[in-house]
Amino acid sequence: MTQLPIVVVLAGGASSRMWPLREKSLLRFGTETLLISQLQRFRKLGLTRIVVVANPGNQHDIAALVEPLREASEVHIVVQPEARGMGDALLQTAPQIPPHAPIYVTQVHDVVDEQLHVNMLAAYRADPASTYLAGYEYDGYFPGGYLKLDAATARIIGIVEKPGPDNKPSNLVNIVAHMHPDSSRLFDAIRYEYGRDLSSDDHYERAMDTLMKSTSYRVVPYRGPWSALKYPWHVLDVMNDYLSRIDGPVIADTAFIASTASISGNVYIGPGAKIFPGAAVVGPAYIGAGTVLGNNSLVRGSMVLNHCEVGFTTEVARSYVSDHCAMHACRVLDSIFAERVNFSAGCTTANLRIDRGMVSSVVKGQKVSSGRDKLGAIIGREAFIAVDAMTMPGVKIGERAQIGPGTHVRFDVLDDAKVYVRQEIVIDDGRN
Repeated sequence: MTQLPIVVVLAGGASSRMWPLREKSLLRFGTETLLISQLQRFRKLGLTRIVVVANPGNQHDIAALVEPLREASEVHIVVQPEARGMGDALLQTAPQIPPHAPIYVTQVHDVVDEQLHVNMLAAYRADPASTYLAGYEYDGYFPGGYLKLDAATARIIGIVEKPGPDNKPSNLVNIVAHMHPDSSRLFDAIRYEYGRDLSSDDHYERAMDTLMKSTSYRVVPYRGPWSALKYPWHVLDVMNDYLSRIDGPVIADTAFIASTASISGNVYIGPGAKIFPGAAVVGPAYIGAGTVLGNNSLVRGSMVLNHCEVGFTTEVARSYVSDHCAMHACRVLDSIFAERVNFSAGCTTANLRIDRGMVSSVVKGQKVSSGRDKLGAIIGREAFIAVDAMTMPGVKIGERAQIGPGTHVRFDVLDDAKVYVRQEIVIDDGRN
């Protein structure tokens, strides 16, 4: 019988490109964090031996999350002390993996259909001596790594990083879903690369490139959904993936739905939620436990998590709203709110450029296209947006920032900053 692989889940990235949001693996979609949702999928497939690579900042949160899973799965957590690349992250797992054991390398922030994992396992069982890499079949251009195949044997002979749209070696984008039959052989190749005097951090890719010359690397093609959390606006892509799984309406017994409220489509409404008269929920949509939708409010194509207040006449469209956020008589469009954001009456997240072009955002000093023609605001936890404030498309607002009343926010706002408009009051009583 073929030995089932040990799943290695890489969850130790710094998430620096995700500002003003925090840890990717701890983002919650529905009732579960992204990490737990991924681990549950592996367990259903019989993959119960798992090693999670954390970082010093998230290791305690991850340890608490996975503790309940240990009754049915063997879960180990290792810590990558500093960000030294994927190769170093894999080497941290070596003490937890028996010599020569097969491993299945994945990333917590790659959300794919379960069928990909099924196909990877089937390929491995058919030929346990080969290494298998998932190849996302994509006819456009993706700025990532592409698999290069030998025309005669269909073996993978290389990975070409960001080749440009005119130089793609294939239409197969490399997804980090990699089935290695011999962990020791892989680890030795990675250690060799770290021993070389090279400045780049692609030790894992170089190790595989070396192994491809002497061992069989095969592709497992995949055309299903794939959402990769690299930038904060990708939260909306992952949200849509989870919303697509709702088969509803699913309404908790303890939820209150007014007789004049409207619920349509694939909708989930959690325990203790209250949907007041005139409110509408249009699926796909998720309303979390204890969340209140006030009179004449509208939530559509969105995920509003637990204990939020969606006040009178508020519209939330195509947006992700985390726990304990408060909104009143406002418009939240194509936006992402972290925990405890206050979005006051009259506020609006503008989501469309005047020229209807793609919305860009500045990430780590570089202007990056979101690939979206509609993108509102991305707001960090505990930010307070005062009445009648407006945010321009793609603006990011940091944690605990305060935006004064009537302010039009055109640029990113750092954590703890205060942004407001000085107002000159002129009183003319008609006596002059």
